[in-house]
Amino acid sequence: MSVDALDAKILRLLLEQPRTSVREYARLLGVARGTVQARLDRLERDGVITAYSPRLSPAALGHPVLAFVHIEVTQGHLEEVADALAEVPQIIEAFSTTGGGDLLTRVVARDAEHLEDVIQRLISLPGVVRTRTEVALRERVPHRMLPLVEAVGAAGSR
Repeated sequence: MSVDALDAKILRLLLEQPRTSVREYARLLGVARGTVQARLDRLERDGVITAYSPRLSPAALGHPVLAFVHIEVTQGHLEEVADALAEVPQIIEAFSTTGGGDLLTRVVARDAEHLEDVIQRLISLPGVVRTRTEVALRERVPHRMLPLVEAVGAAGSR
């Protein structure tokens, strides 16, 4: 699946103005509403657009502490541990990884004591061998997709 220049323009608008209507996107781009809708439908079908939801702030929800917890898992227990992680509300992302652990989780907490409680819960899961935690001090580059969309769009228009 390739993203061409028009797709990139649509994605940019979607990222910058997510609450705007398809009709308004079409007007801004100078193309037919049906063209924009067909492109959006294809981008969804192809898995480029994966969700339409607001980005929420864990800090504003009372969880200002962010940590990355690396989890080493007993061989053959990755799926069970991953399923158990999905039951921990403070884990907002988890990835299988290579390197010094089997899973990397993004964990939020109310404070240092709460983070310790969450880590202790993770350590007690069957199949977890050990954890290693890194606490984030400050976000330096916030989650973003626009630079990638622009790079892909520029490559697609060549």
